[in-house]
Amino acid sequence: MSDDYGYDYEDDSPYGTETEYGAGDADVPDGDDGADAAGASRDGGRGQERTFAALPPAQGRGFATSWWGRAWLQALEDTALDGQQLKQGRQLARKGGVGAVSVRPGRITAMVRDRDGTAHRSDVLLQQLGVGAWDRFLDMAVDRAGHIAALLDREMPPHLVEDAAGAGVELLPGIGDLEPECTCGAWDHCPHTGALCYQVARLLDEDPFVLLLMRGRDERRLLDELQVRSAARAIRLGDGGAAEATDDAEREVRGVPAGEAFGAAGILPPLPAPPSAPDTPGLGPSLDTETPPAPGIDPAALEVLAADSAVRAHRMLLDALAPGHEEQPFPVELTRRQDAVRLAADARPDARVGARLASGSGRTPAGLDAAVRAWRYGGVPALAVLDEEWAPDPEDLGRARVRLDEAWAAGERPALRASGRARWTVAGADLQLRLDRDGRWWPYRKERGRWVPAGPADDDPAGALAGAEEGGTADGTSGAGTVI
Repeated sequence: MSDDYGYDYEDDSPYGTETEYGAGDADVPDGDDGADAAGASRDGGRGQERTFAALPPAQGRGFATSWWGRAWLQALEDTALDGQQLKQGRQLARKGGVGAVSVRPGRITAMVRDRDGTAHRSDVLLQQLGVGAWDRFLDMAVDRAGHIAALLDREMPPHLVEDAAGAGVELLPGIGDLEPECTCGAWDHCPHTGALCYQVARLLDEDPFVLLLMRGRDERRLLDELQVRSAARAIRLGDGGAAEATDDAEREVRGVPAGEAFGAAGILPPLPAPPSAPDTPGLGPSLDTETPPAPGIDPAALEVLAADSAVRAHRMLLDALAPGHEEQPFPVELTRRQDAVRLAADARPDARVGARLASGSGRTPAGLDAAVRAWRYGGVPALAVLDEEWAPDPEDLGRARVRLDEAWAAGERPALRASGRARWTVAGADLQLRLDRDGRWWPYRKERGRWVPAGPADDDPAGALAGAEEGGTADGTSGAGTVI
């Protein structure tokens, strides 16, 4: 069929069709290697063309699964100045707004339709490789049979790209290499050229020769030239280099002789020091996508779990690198009720996910808020003081009363009244001291009719009470509570 611009598309082949797009080759003879730019025309006016039928909407899947497809999208996202335009383009591509895609040396083209049905012809230009660059690439590929095998399997392994870069040939695009042209008039990447690039990433996943065609060589010609060069190399080896090649091949298969490895042991450099631990945990992924989640899946809850995993991994790494780590006892496994509080304290979820954690741990949202404060002040022991009221035996209770009497100078002790088996409340003030099973004192403050943790434990009851009187919460705020 034909679009409004007289551009022909073939829709019946999912792998595209090949058409001569003018006589000759996309390369211009460059004379010497320094003249590659002469063969790097951006007009795409010659060479072969492949046309790929419009792909179905990409619901529920990413646009690139191969590493080279992701590298293509990275070049797009690094080049575009407006991320919002790319987001709109991703939505257009996901909903099937990109028509048949034409690929030819130096250019890709497609008709892209907006949500209102308006069609725009969009092009993305990519620098072609010159004759000298292609010669270097072909020589490099012929020297390693694995590269030819990978290309025949329609793969582009990283070592092929790295070896090509070592020969001065950049196969994958970089920042600024994807130049947009669109009839909408935008000078930067617009939603239409962005949608085209996202769609091309899906094509690249299936066939890296699509990228090589953009760079100036179609599959048939590239494989023919590899075959010719492979045959010529075999003839050269047969004329006198076969023995040397056999020795090299045997060494590659069998490894380094033991005597040679032993002799080199004294001159090898030492292993580098392990990298230092990062200062902060890594950021979790964002699951806010245009694709609706599957039934029963809560993306916000998954984001909380991912962020929590990063925090825990970072903490375990710091513990493992700390001196004397091997002598420390194994941490006590938390109960589900305790772990819900730890998760809320570390991940700081929004109110909706926090309410789910509260319900799952048998607490009210206000109760979880108080438990989070306790956790930040002292972990499991602080939670026990919040949730449990224990009865000291007469001897422990007598020692506690003596410590209360001796904690203040004469005439300075506040009036305290017993409010439970191991709790004393300051008369005329919303302050309380709680004694734990290890003999430490925890300050509490009454807020909105509820006793909540007001500071860390102290061996001295006067010190604990002074910390509570200074105000503040576990994360440095004051007032009604911690937002989770």
